[in-house]
Amino acid sequence: MTRHNLGFQVLDYYAQKNDLTFETKRYGDLAVRRLRGRQLFLLKPSTYMNLSGKAVRYWLEKEKIPVENLLVIVDDVNLPLGTIRIRAKGSHGGHNGLRNICDLLGHCNYARLRFGIGNDFPRGGQVDYVLGEWTPEQWQTVKERIPIAAEAIDDFVLQGINRTMTRYNSK
Repeated sequence: MTRHNLGFQVLDYYAQKNDLTFETKRYGDLAVRRLRGRQLFLLKPSTYMNLSGKAVRYWLEKEKIPVENLLVIVDDVNLPLGTIRIRAKGSHGGHNGLRNICDLLGHCNYARLRFGIGNDFPRGGQVDYVLGEWTPEQWQTVKERIPIAAEAIDDFVLQGINRTMTRYNSK
């Protein structure tokens, strides 16, 4: 229930909503879903968050998933609490997990759903804030926004990145 595990919280909600079960596999917990003829692999890396590129690269290669079908869900201190921003590509923005994925893929040209956790911490307090648990007020906001982030997963799969960005970046 830390801010840094927000991506896992979105996937847990998605799995529960779609009656999916995560199984422990190599480099992470994996759930698989069929959606209108497509197969989705939901991965919660078991590597350290800042080394999640190892798990992402492994599963992309193992399942022969094109990188354009990759959507990484990540917490972001640069966005206000509850804000959802979807991008087709971009820099790691200081997020060490995204940095590691970029390093191991050799580029940053993959889609990401950035979920704002706010930046209500004193100078030098970012690590404690990110690794800290939600306040009741923050959790209320996040809990209301998680279903929207989960819905964006299906839209990304079915409609593609451009339509998904148009739909969710305005919410």
